[in-house]
Amino acid sequence: MEKHVAEFRSLCDNLVGIDSRIRFVGVADKHGMMLTTAERKDIVPLLNDEETEQYAITASTRQYTRLRWQDLLGKLYYTCSLYEKILRITIPVTNQKNRLEFLLIFTLDPETDDFDYLVTEKAMPIISKFFQNK
Repeated sequence: MEKHVAEFRSLCDNLVGIDSRIRFVGVADKHGMMLTTAERKDIVPLLNDEETEQYAITASTRQYTRLRWQDLLGKLYYTCSLYEKILRITIPVTNQKNRLEFLLIFTLDPETDDFDYLVTEKAMPIISKFFQNK
């Protein structure tokens, strides 16, 4: 697992660097336990480590609920929540049986209006390539 953590850290660092509006990227396991995170330089975090862990656990639970609808609605690519202070993106990573394996949690500056492009065209190709090699 230690090797995975180093690889996940590299992934997070890479993703934080693709756009200056990305504040935070974290990888959590299927239970919502944070494996690693990366933040934009000079950022003031809005949540402490414990709050981030709690958010990840909650996000994991929500993803299980959402994934059950994929048979009817199609593949879930990401979810988005706009808060006053941040835009939060959660990307589920599923296995071949469509079971949750990992969550990628992003926070963006709240005025990021082209977040869909940022997620689908800039971040998803990196994420897909990373997990194809696993």
